[in-house]
Amino acid sequence: MFDAVTTWYRHNRRDLPMRSDHVSPWATLVFEVMSQQTPIPRVQPIWERWMERWPTPVDLARARRSDVLVAWDHLGYPSRALRLHACAQAIANRPGSRVPADMDALLELPGIGPYTASAVASFSFHQRVPVLDTNIRRVLTRVFDGRQFARKSAPSRAEQNRAWSLLPDEGDACALWNVAIMELGALVCTQRAPLCDQCPISKRCRWLADGQPADAVKPRGQAWAGTDRQARGRVMALLRDAHASSAERVGRDAVIEAATLPGAPADQAVQVVDSLVNDGLIEVDRRGTYGLPD
Repeated sequence: MFDAVTTWYRHNRRDLPMRSDHVSPWATLVFEVMSQQTPIPRVQPIWERWMERWPTPVDLARARRSDVLVAWDHLGYPSRALRLHACAQAIANRPGSRVPADMDALLELPGIGPYTASAVASFSFHQRVPVLDTNIRRVLTRVFDGRQFARKSAPSRAEQNRAWSLLPDEGDACALWNVAIMELGALVCTQRAPLCDQCPISKRCRWLADGQPADAVKPRGQAWAGTDRQARGRVMALLRDAHASSAERVGRDAVIEAATLPGAPADQAVQVVDSLVNDGLIEVDRRGTYGLPD
């Protein structure tokens, strides 16, 4: 299985700069945080701008939070930007200001969970550790269990044990395996329209052999229109634009207007603005004007 997947990868992988052998552990960490629940085509240009502006943790640690949020642009879930900023500050305070290679040390960093820690440990430091993102989980669950996995759930102990059992002995080979099967899931073993005739391990796939059974529960796309996420995004966009234009502060009426969606409950806008303040994504001063945090 290793040979089939890695051979396919060498011939079919995308030319992604963030997967280059020359990318720093810091750049890998930033990319992995940015790409959570966000497609790579949206991430790549913003990641490239971040790496040009803040190529090391020390560079980002020195930045104003407002500049970090503006640079996050429209990636969504902007709390990730502040967590990256906090992570950079934690790394800057470590000996040598370097991203740690050890899984336990990575997990101690602000905002870094098991997936990001394992991705950095594997891709940047060639540690013998499995990486379980959505794409890899989908491939392995189809091949071995003949079904889809629960997309909203964390990896089960059984999934983790199986992923460990499939790892090669050497760290370099583990890194190749992880990135290869991840790419296979992204390009071939996709959620909606898998290209089973192009899969290098189709003969081993229980899901294909069983006739590609449908999910017991069909995955639902994430709602956007009319949600708090949409309203929060409108407020963040307003304050990013104000910051970029040097106005920086915006009155409450304008902020509430930005948070008000057609047909939304009357109290949604106020609750959205309050939640952004509570999350530290925006600040309100004594005059009642709003802006991004310094």
